[in-house]
Amino acid sequence: MGDNVDDDSLYTIKEGDYVVLKRGDVFKAVQIQTKKKVVFEKQWFFLDNAVGQLYSTTFELASGGILQPRKPKDPESSTDTKGAGTDNRNIQDDGKSQKLTRDDIEMLKEQGLKGQEIIQQLIDNSSTFKDKTEYAQDKYIKKKKKKYENIVTILKPSCRILAMMYHGREPGKICHLRYDTLAQMLTLANIHANSKVLVFETCAGLVLGSVMERMGGFGSVIQMYPGGGPVRAGVESFGFPAHFHDTLHEFPICHLNALIAGTLDTTAKDPSADLKESDMAAEVKTEAEVKTEAEVKTEAEQKGSPEEQSMETNSGADGSLVPKKEEEEEKRREAKAQEKKVKQEEKRKKLAAAASLLEGRNADGLVIASRFNPCPVLMALLKFLSPSRPFVVYSQYKECLIECYTKLKEQGGTVNLKLTDYWLRHYQVLPNRTHPVLLMSGGGGYLLSGTTVAAERSKPAASQRDEEPAPKRQKVTETEG
Repeated sequence: MGDNVDDDSLYTIKEGDYVVLKRGDVFKAVQIQTKKKVVFEKQWFFLDNAVGQLYSTTFELASGGILQPRKPKDPESSTDTKGAGTDNRNIQDDGKSQKLTRDDIEMLKEQGLKGQEIIQQLIDNSSTFKDKTEYAQDKYIKKKKKKYENIVTILKPSCRILAMMYHGREPGKICHLRYDTLAQMLTLANIHANSKVLVFETCAGLVLGSVMERMGGFGSVIQMYPGGGPVRAGVESFGFPAHFHDTLHEFPICHLNALIAGTLDTTAKDPSADLKESDMAAEVKTEAEVKTEAEVKTEAEQKGSPEEQSMETNSGADGSLVPKKEEEEEKRREAKAQEKKVKQEEKRKKLAAAASLLEGRNADGLVIASRFNPCPVLMALLKFLSPSRPFVVYSQYKECLIECYTKLKEQGGTVNLKLTDYWLRHYQVLPNRTHPVLLMSGGGGYLLSGTTVAAERSKPAASQRDEEPAPKRQKVTETEG
């Protein structure tokens, strides 16, 4: 019974969970928070009533922004089509076929009519609906449902759903990475539990989150990041449990050359932090110098006018507030300095932990998906892979991957190199109307994949000469003079 309860809780919406809202082909990732207004597709509502419901539940928007679980449809309550015509050749789209005006539709909404009832009113007041063919009627109803039915489906986040969300809303943030290409990346890199994977990506954390989801919280993931810190907006949208984050490590790409050369010192402080501290100390010194100069001036003024001295003695009670403010400011500065020290210590510990994992040079896979040129990063990170381990590089453009391909061929140490282009097309599957969808994605980017091998050490020229067999002596035939 306990196991069943735990299984049910995985598929139940709880407060604080990250979910994905879906309406048609539009997605949005939000966090469940009570009494917080959510705006989605030009409509606002609250997610309070979603707590306790199962994932993939469809809700209807009631007045006041309240979500109500949608009741299952009755076959009798479906829209009445009242027959269909044979063709559409005599139908003219002159805008006069619909008797209901916009004001009439708004009045129906104010009366509390739901989307299905408004659609039925539109059908009844259309003079050309009954003359349309059955396919045209279905298309008309589908179009009106998208406009007037206020429904929202709450889904559990997954790498496929989040990839579709990012690709549909902000494809530039994920380097135009399509979900089918992402699936190929996870397969080619052989991502599985209890493995050590290196990830270098600038796709808002989508690739990193997909790798963590595939590993299931077992193993270790080392994120190589450029700049001041890692970007993990997409990882948060997955809503992973706490133990998933224990397997995640981070290492700045700027320290990679020092790690390869063996000169990385993880016990020393961050030099940038030391520069910041010195700048802050200089600022404090300048402030102290300004204060001392001001104090000297005030003392000279006090000595020159005894009447002012008597006035200051009378206002001594007001002057006592000044040292209290200074003490509070000093306490705040000390607290901030202590917080910075704690953060720097945590950053140093994370750097040391990631460096210890990389020093073994026994990673099981490498995934690169970046807007930068991947060639130098690939050449550097391949040194940390064990032999016979896969790697995959994604780029929106093929030119940089061709450069990687040629360099790997020249350098050696890799086999089974493949540069592939992925193409995806959706199909509409309906009775007597199955055909490819007219609008489709132009391209899903390019992937370079391969496998590492142990590089053979080249033998010196002297040893090669020793191994060569001695040349045979040429026979000389004696000729009579």
